Amino acid sequence: MTATVEELGKRIDELENQVAFQDELVENLNKVVAKQELDLIGLKRQIGLMSERLKEIGDAAPGAAAQDETPPHY
Repeated sequence: MTATVEELGKRIDELENQVAFQDELVENLNKVVAKQELDLIGLKRQIGLMSERLKEIGDAAPGAAAQDETPPHY
């Protein structure tokens, strides 16, 4: 089956449109992933600060045992 130059031109145009769409999609996904990475870094930092703060609060409570101590039955 022999394709005409016009048919081949249409196929090339369709392929170019698909590539352009995929390029745009990849760029948008890259932006989303980069934002999520920044969000994760911020959340990890917050969790670390909260963990430290909870440890300080637990250690500062009157009559509270240190959180890292092994229970006496071990």
